[in-house]
Amino acid sequence: MTSTATAAPERLFSSRHLPVATGIIALVTLGAFENRAVISIMPTATRALDGLAWFGAANAASMVTFMVAVAVAGRWVDLVGSRTVLLAGLATFAVAQAVTAAAPSMAVFVAGRGLSGVAEGLIDVSTLVFAARALPEHLRAKVFATFAAAWILPSLLGPGAAGAAEALVGWRLVFLLPSALLVPALLLLLPALRRADVRRVDDPATTVPEAGTPAPVGPAVGLATAVALLSVGGPLAFDGGDHHLAGLLTLAVGALALVATVRAALPAGTLTAAHGVPAVVALRTLLVVAFGGIGGYLPLMLDVTHDVGPALAGISLSITGVFWAVGSAVHGLDAVQHRLDAAARVRLGLALIALGGVGPLLLSLGVLELVPGLAGWALAATGMGLASPSLATEIFTLAPPREQGQATAASQIGASLGSALTTAGGGALIAARHDTLDGGVFALLIGTSVAAAVLALTLTQRLRAEPPSR
Repeated sequence: MTSTATAAPERLFSSRHLPVATGIIALVTLGAFENRAVISIMPTATRALDGLAWFGAANAASMVTFMVAVAVAGRWVDLVGSRTVLLAGLATFAVAQAVTAAAPSMAVFVAGRGLSGVAEGLIDVSTLVFAARALPEHLRAKVFATFAAAWILPSLLGPGAAGAAEALVGWRLVFLLPSALLVPALLLLLPALRRADVRRVDDPATTVPEAGTPAPVGPAVGLATAVALLSVGGPLAFDGGDHHLAGLLTLAVGALALVATVRAALPAGTLTAAHGVPAVVALRTLLVVAFGGIGGYLPLMLDVTHDVGPALAGISLSITGVFWAVGSAVHGLDAVQHRLDAAARVRLGLALIALGGVGPLLLSLGVLELVPGLAGWALAATGMGLASPSLATEIFTLAPPREQGQATAASQIGASLGSALTTAGGGALIAARHDTLDGGVFALLIGTSVAAAVLALTLTQRLRAEPPSR
């Protein structure tokens, strides 16, 4: 009998990959703290600036600029490498936080949030490319798992820290705190950055594109402009001011721009969820509408309908982070990977989102109390943890190596579009009812998101590259 020596599998946190792993976790943690703290303090900040009617526009601003930044970053990374783009994104992040914190008016506040979207787009794309080029392919799933795990601590501490900072000093400090975390994050990242962009020149997945290779920047700008017009048009038309007609005209122009640009900005076949990459992009968009359309308004809903402060309203964000990580951990189990294909995992996740979304819906109407209502949200977050990494890894499986960067950018643009449109629509409704906000408004928003999850459930079989043979 002979024995065969087998090499131990590479681990994400081995000495070889430790600088990359810790650097990525530091970046994700930084973004998570900023996201959780800012979302939980947004209702307080908009009220302080007498801009509740512009709540939707403030939320949508970063999503709009994110679309353009993603398209620019994808091309930029291929030309100069991930390190330059990543450092530019971190510098933009610091400036954006300062502008928002010092905002004397709602207009400056919205501009600061827009600049934050630019930073997020640069950081997100460069981080994904950085990880893909620095780590072997079999460690990608583990990297995605660390993304979810890195959100746990910020989700637990971020909302409470935001509430405490607001109570002690004021809401402006909340926007400065993430900048303080930038220094330790950068220190952890520096060892990995020194090794960044060391690529095999014969690797087709990392070959610099030829001059003249088209980039989807123009369509992304058009799409972002459409979303911006829709986001601004809602408050203008429905906030009760004397610019009602101007707002309606802005909405009409935005709708026309959306129709004119959406096909060019997304892969062909996305609007019909064609098999393969287009279906992934379509499902990612609907997934964000379903989950983000509920979670984006939970803190405001709790503040308005249950009269809770920022710290308690932010508990929904803590639930999101913890249970999203739980779902991601389940997704990464060998038993789940072997028994359920990507379509089945996405289907299960969407079903949990649709079922769990009923909890916040009934909570907004006063049918459920706080604890059972948020228990439903925990179930939805678990579903997101299952569905999101399944789509993220499937895009690399379906896209050819030379198109993986473009496919990843398209998926992010689709997700940002879904989030921005959900926020713009909700913002218009809130602007129309900002003087008489009640649970019925939030029930309508949450119900629409639950319907999006049900619609997405019918499309999961299209994740296959080709239609199933009969």
